[in-house]
Amino acid sequence: MSAVRNYFTVIWKGIWTTLVGMRITFRHLFVPAVTLQYPDERMPLPERARNRLYVNMDDCIGCNQCAMACPVDCITIETVKSLPTEDLGVTSTGQKKRLWVTKFDIDIGKCCYCGLCVPPCPTECIYMTDVYEFSEYDRKDLIYHFSVLTPEEAEEKKRQVGSAEKGTASKKVATANQPQPAVSGTESKVAASSEKGPVTEQTGGANK
Repeated sequence: MSAVRNYFTVIWKGIWTTLVGMRITFRHLFVPAVTLQYPDERMPLPERARNRLYVNMDDCIGCNQCAMACPVDCITIETVKSLPTEDLGVTSTGQKKRLWVTKFDIDIGKCCYCGLCVPPCPTECIYMTDVYEFSEYDRKDLIYHFSVLTPEEAEEKKRQVGSAEKGTASKKVATANQPQPAVSGTESKVAASSEKGPVTEQTGGANK
């Protein structure tokens, strides 16, 4: 009898465990899917998530504050002064732009996503986006160039500013080396008397 009982016990356990498993399966048939079909579907990120940096060059004034705040030196900025005849416009905050940003590179391969570069920006032109997928086969492609000037245009701006500064310096030297106009005798006496102060006129009679 024990053998028969064990036989039916094993059968019952097999049926029972199957029913338990099917109960779990049927229960999940009516639960919404929790897995995203990446990359067709992407999980929404929080608004202040720290991901890839972006720079709005229309608002950048080249102040270099973000580069100075970066603890890993992944931001490189180069600027040149604009010529007096050039109008670079203003930022969205109304601040006048006075510098050409000839280079604004971010090496995202070195970035530690600390976010310390964002708060110092006076025009809020640098910020972190929700882009988190930017792998590359070459590390050079992880360096993002944000300057609106091409390398050729940047060199031309530097040349123009250098020429303008040399011209200004030459004018100052020429002005300093110009001979001073000669001063006549009468003018020298007047100048000397003015330096000594007013002269008190003496009368011929003695004071009593």
